[in-house]
Amino acid sequence: MAEIVVTGGTGLVGRHLLPRLLEAGHGVRVASRRPDAAALPDGARALGWDGVQLPSEALARSDAVIHLAGEPVFGGLPSAARRAKIVESRVDSTQALVQAIAALPEEQRPGTLVCASAVGYYASSGDRELVEGEAPGSGFLAEVCRRWEAAAQSAESLGIRRVSLRIGIVLAREGGALGAMLTPFRLGLGGRLGDGQQWVPWIHVDDLVSLIAEACLDPRYTGPVNACAPEPVRNAELTRVLAAVLRRPARLPVPAFALRALLGELATEVLGSRRVLPERALSYGFDFRFGELEPALRDLLVAGP
Repeated sequence: MAEIVVTGGTGLVGRHLLPRLLEAGHGVRVASRRPDAAALPDGARALGWDGVQLPSEALARSDAVIHLAGEPVFGGLPSAARRAKIVESRVDSTQALVQAIAALPEEQRPGTLVCASAVGYYASSGDRELVEGEAPGSGFLAEVCRRWEAAAQSAESLGIRRVSLRIGIVLAREGGALGAMLTPFRLGLGGRLGDGQQWVPWIHVDDLVSLIAEACLDPRYTGPVNACAPEPVRNAELTRVLAAVLRRPARLPVPAFALRALLGELATEVLGSRRVLPERALSYGFDFRFGELEPALRDLLVAGP
């Protein structure tokens, strides 16, 4: 069994990941800003950090680090202060993490770093299929992702296996993008975004957790790996299926100009088309439990409590 350090362990994905790691018998240390008050599952040990700097001793003699922490991109208006927090929580924290690893004696360093990234790395590309070898796009989020992955990649100079998971929209009943969509859709106020023709890469949270765990332990995983289901959908299809699962109408589209007025340049992240495919995960034999959208949404919204 492995000794694993996790950042972002109390976030949406982390809350699903920690029990999975513990159930598999791994030792789990969780970086938390409030270690004395962190709501962690039994068996997980809290480590104190400030969201950027993690003491080297917290990483000593671990086998792997899973770095999930990051300020939500759509957690508020895209002000300069918020954008600075997004960069700090992703790029700066990853740089600091690698520096903390480098400060350890070689025999005490973890052998693996699995770091979150996002499909926002890619340019909006219409109907073209996007796999891991594509060049990065331009714009704020693409530049953040490029720098984020470069910071993680610097760990390779220390002899550490690095995996950057380019994560699509995470579907989970507790929150995230799906949680934000549920209230308007349940009120019959849902609708497509813009013309609805943009491709949306998505992943069920259970599949994401399985992929993180596999990438952490399987030495075949290296470099960028697309963490999204093998069947991306257009936004109009996402709208239709979600409305059908909830048995509600979805007749109120959100015009592109309204999204641009609200989100500024971040509007391109919801209006852009990214037909991202998980080529590397599939080549390694990863088995997606939820490869299609409707069964994923029914599992989350109908079969669950």
